[in-house]
Amino acid sequence: MLRRKAHHGKGPTKADLIEKNSAEKHCTEKNSTETYSTKAEPLEKPSPEAHSSNKNKKIWGLVLDALLLIVTFFSSLLAFSARWAFTNWSHLTMDEILFELKAPLAGTGNGMITDYVKRAVVPAGFLATLLVVLLLVLKLRPWRKIIRRVFGLGSLALLVMTLLYCEKNVQLSKWIRGKLEKSTFVETNYVDPNEVSITFPQGKRNLVYIFLESMEVTYTDPQSGGAFPKNIIPELTQLSMENENFSGMSDLLNGGIAAYGTTWTMGAMFAQTSGLPLTMDLGENDMNTQASFFPEIMTLGDILEEEGYHQVLLLGSRAVFGGRKLYYTEHGNFDIEDYTYAKENGKIPEDYHVWWGYEDEKLFAFARERLTELAAQEEPFNLTLLTVDTHFEDGYVCRLCDEEFGDNQYANVMACSNRQTAAFVEWIQEQDFYEDTTIVLIGDHPTMDVDFCQEVPDIYERKVYTTLINSAATPQDPDRCREYTTFDLFPTTLSAMGAEIEGERLGLGVNLFSSENTLAEEYGLEEINDELGKRSVFLENLEAVDTMSEKLLKHYRSEMKHSLDVSAYSPENKVLSIYLKDISDIAGN
Repeated sequence: MLRRKAHHGKGPTKADLIEKNSAEKHCTEKNSTETYSTKAEPLEKPSPEAHSSNKNKKIWGLVLDALLLIVTFFSSLLAFSARWAFTNWSHLTMDEILFELKAPLAGTGNGMITDYVKRAVVPAGFLATLLVVLLLVLKLRPWRKIIRRVFGLGSLALLVMTLLYCEKNVQLSKWIRGKLEKSTFVETNYVDPNEVSITFPQGKRNLVYIFLESMEVTYTDPQSGGAFPKNIIPELTQLSMENENFSGMSDLLNGGIAAYGTTWTMGAMFAQTSGLPLTMDLGENDMNTQASFFPEIMTLGDILEEEGYHQVLLLGSRAVFGGRKLYYTEHGNFDIEDYTYAKENGKIPEDYHVWWGYEDEKLFAFARERLTELAAQEEPFNLTLLTVDTHFEDGYVCRLCDEEFGDNQYANVMACSNRQTAAFVEWIQEQDFYEDTTIVLIGDHPTMDVDFCQEVPDIYERKVYTTLINSAATPQDPDRCREYTTFDLFPTTLSAMGAEIEGERLGLGVNLFSSENTLAEEYGLEEINDELGKRSVFLENLEAVDTMSEKLLKHYRSEMKHSLDVSAYSPENKVLSIYLKDISDIAGN
């Protein structure tokens, strides 16, 4: 019998291999179990440094998101604001844009502010809200990076496009260069009324000065010197033809040119009564935060006050807007009878408010009452009026308006204002005091309504409507057609009242009844505007603006506080609230 021999070879037997594989398998399963159990429990806790680093990353992420949100909101707000401005207003300058941006809400027309909120604030708020929603919903890091890049680059692109848009419409680079360059033009040509002899006649004449909102010669037909197929202001045209507009032998109406710094209401009122532009860096509508308004200058109001005139400013809006109350109170001690005055004195109901306050129909009715009272007094008077129905956009349709120009609302409102003004002048001419009263009818500035004059050729020179009625002076050269700016109305008005002016110049203005050349005739309008657009140290000294005025600082703080509020981000609720406050101020309430 053969016996199996014991295996003494070098390699393992089959039984050994089976036993070894079984042991390795058991060991592997045990190790696997142990390893799984070990992973379930952290080997060690994160260090305080790592925890702090993660916290800092979260904080910086929130800061970055907040900055992106602010940039997105304000870049889009700037873009939508620019689009809104250039859609609603024509022939804007950079100074006018800054003027409007700095203007306080109180006293403005409800429709304009509401339209701005709808077309600029709401879409900008929508984009900001969309960004917040995306950041909260798409929390994964890759998506957050994409969102940040898209909105960041989009905001930058929007800013660049807005700047290019502004450059095209208002020549932004030219405005910046002008502000960096100094000019002595105003200092060289300014004639200080404090240093000029002005002599009034023994029998002093009264003055009725009417600023006609946005009224232009342009609205007449070509046969009358205008640019519209049909004359929109026929009654005012006839008044101008029959009285003085300094057109000489020409059968065409003439009017004043609104130079740089005079193309909005406060700028126009200031220029026509002081002979100076309003070009201060401080927002022109922030002048009500100052203790004084060009304290050292002498204006038409100052001169008449010294001559014993009783002066009244009558308007259907709030006089505080644009610093009008401060200016007319300080320079002439005017009685301010505005929209607020009418409510407080029972002339209109406490809750009455249309357009900017009350309409021109009431303005002229109140003016008749006031003139009757002033005429009964012994001292001479100056009644200054400011109409408002023809303010852009499209004007206010009152019960006296017709529809002779169909669906062209602004033309219908202009025609209505034209009839009301002519009827008011006719009423004055029927009164006993008319014989000793000079009337000045003048537009404050060309209209800012964007589409009303869009068919007017660019080569047509737009001028504000200008007429002097019952003047005590006559032109020394009656055949001469004058080229003049609204600065010239300052000395010309005094001359029309019978005053004699040494040298025939006041401010930057020239008495148009004299033979002296105006600045427009001497330099040309283009050079005047270029020089006035530059920085004038002389003007800055006359302004005497207190930029650290407590009232101004309080106003700025209030504007910031009441305009926009961004709450702190709440990680628990995942809420970042953005909201406008004190909305009631929008309506001027």
